[in-house]
Amino acid sequence: MDKEKGLLNGKFNFKAMPDGSLDKTKVICIYCRCELSFHRSTSCLKYHLLPKHIANAGSPPPSRQKQTMLDSFQRRRLDNSTTNKLSTAIAKWVATAWRPINIVEDEGLLEIIRIASNDCTYELPSRATTATKIHNLYEDEKAKVEEAVGQTNTAALTGDYWTIGLLSNHSYLGVTAHYFSPEWELHSHALTVMKMEERHFADTCAEHFMQVARQWGIEHKVSTLTTDSARNMVAAARQLPTFNSALAKCRKVIGHFKHSLPNALELEQQQIAHFHKKESLTRDISTRWNSTLEMIEHVLRNQEPLTGALALHTTNVTMPTTAELEKLKKLETVLEHCRYITELLGGEKFVSCSVVLPDDPAYMVKFKETLKAEMESARKKLTSCDSGLQQHSILGVALDRCIAEQPATYEPSKKRSALMLASESSSDEEDCIEKCVERSRPEPTTDIEDCPQKWWSKHEGAHSEMAYLARKYLAAPATSIPCERLFSLSEHVVQKKRAALSSENVKMLVCLSNWFSAKKQK
Repeated sequence: MDKEKGLLNGKFNFKAMPDGSLDKTKVICIYCRCELSFHRSTSCLKYHLLPKHIANAGSPPPSRQKQTMLDSFQRRRLDNSTTNKLSTAIAKWVATAWRPINIVEDEGLLEIIRIASNDCTYELPSRATTATKIHNLYEDEKAKVEEAVGQTNTAALTGDYWTIGLLSNHSYLGVTAHYFSPEWELHSHALTVMKMEERHFADTCAEHFMQVARQWGIEHKVSTLTTDSARNMVAAARQLPTFNSALAKCRKVIGHFKHSLPNALELEQQQIAHFHKKESLTRDISTRWNSTLEMIEHVLRNQEPLTGALALHTTNVTMPTTAELEKLKKLETVLEHCRYITELLGGEKFVSCSVVLPDDPAYMVKFKETLKAEMESARKKLTSCDSGLQQHSILGVALDRCIAEQPATYEPSKKRSALMLASESSSDEEDCIEKCVERSRPEPTTDIEDCPQKWWSKHEGAHSEMAYLARKYLAAPATSIPCERLFSLSEHVVQKKRAALSSENVKMLVCLSNWFSAKKQK
């Protein structure tokens, strides 16, 4: 054996140093250019040569010219762009094929990629690099799903809790959204797989679902929630959406100041400090009209004084959260219409209208025309600053002039209330809905096997109001199977070799697998 020329008939050469000398403790394989340690024995070199270069083990070393060509071929390296694509593909494969992240340290995978790429110097990405790639993939795909969900007006949810078999003390909530695209394509995407620490009471479950909806910006787009028949899930579904928690907090806050004189005095001081008008708070009473609206108005109007006064006390009473305050503002807008109606029809300052009119179609048409004309005339004359009082006065003046012209006697069986006539002007929306339904009835019936999505994609323009309802309710799944699929997928993700996965990584891996699987099914 000539150590100056090489080892094992020239199949291994000593490593050349920059100064031209040879490092006798390192050898280079002439076939794969792999660097190995050498300690006077060639046994380890044979172990490398026989399994990996069995075809060349018994043949003499290549000639100098062939060796130079081989070295030149095997020294070719992949460019940075290709290497980055390979790293991304490996991260996607790890995420969607439920592989443990330490697979990037597998020598067999490294050898396969080196052979396929003809680059014997290629190195697999590290575990940290792969984890970063998976995180970037999740953020990119999440942005796409958020954009798609944001384009729809309604979304149906399926959700349920389950316990992963290997981690019997770890409970997770899985939520999936179902919606139609503008082209009437039904999409289903996993929104989250969230680890839960609390017990599954109904109010806790309801808050969890609302938390997921707020995170994805679909809090006001949820049309239905499909889940199993567990009592806590049914009770939670009945609380969505709800104002109960926000109103309960308002009652506690107001009770804290109304039932204690020192607390009430501190609130007045806070009102003065924040340049608010001193006023006492009102709590809602079930037998008092508009008391809920007044309570909400007082809380919203005195938000800063109430927060400042509560900060001075050691108490469990808290102000409604920002999300709950937004709910209260919307509820205030809705209840404002109720106050207008109750003051209009039940005010003590005015006589309630109980005039009866004949049930004669011709007379009713004439009466409506006269009433409309008289209301326009009265509106020009009355200039009351209170819009509610003004509307009531206009209606009263118009009715007085119309009733003065009606005949003196009618049969009781053919009489109807003039108040009902006035309420007919507020039923325009119901008439519009009825017209939409009537317009859709002449459409030819479809076969039971026909796809409703295709039908609505062709007829949405002719029935736009009905199409909105179709988008809202046809997207709701009949069963909670989508969540059951998430359960099965999670069992593949959390394995014995991956039992230490964090909840955030479980969420990313399950969601990525679900999103990429949805793309393949298109």
